[in-house]
Amino acid sequence: MRRFILAAVMAFGFAAASASAADVKIGYVDMQRALNNSEAGKEAKEQLAARLKKYQDEINGKQEELKKLKDELEKQGMLLSETARAAKEKDYQQRLKEFQRFTKDAQDELQGKDEEFTRKILEEMEKVIKEYGRTNGYAFIFAKNDSMMLYVDEKSDVTEEVLKRFNAAKKK
Repeated sequence: MRRFILAAVMAFGFAAASASAADVKIGYVDMQRALNNSEAGKEAKEQLAARLKKYQDEINGKQEELKKLKDELEKQGMLLSETARAAKEKDYQQRLKEFQRFTKDAQDELQGKDEEFTRKILEEMEKVIKEYGRTNGYAFIFAKNDSMMLYVDEKSDVTEEVLKRFNAAKKK
């Protein structure tokens, strides 16, 4: 008799769980698409592109200077005294190190800005997603991650709605 009661309680529990599970609203947001298509994301890309162009122009100028210095060294190397040639070689090596340091610093700065922009946008977007989920009765809204989500019904995609709300919130 105990087994029968236990089996009946378990069956009832499973039936109740599956009935309530059917009412659970679940959605997802394609965060990469949301980042790329949001007004804030587009603005961040433009700012990064402008910084990259500025750095690239500086890098090109410094590369040209280095090339001229190396050409001078190669052309005049035989005509210069040992001391003068050594001084020019040392100057070239110093400028090369400075160029490499500048390039690395520029790269680090751009990467840092990209991470800063992304983090700020994601923090703001998370607030919009939470509010959207509460307002529309979602139990769960997941971030779409190609390596983690094995199957996703496209009807559960709330990215466009979140984008609309996020962009509208940014304009206020």
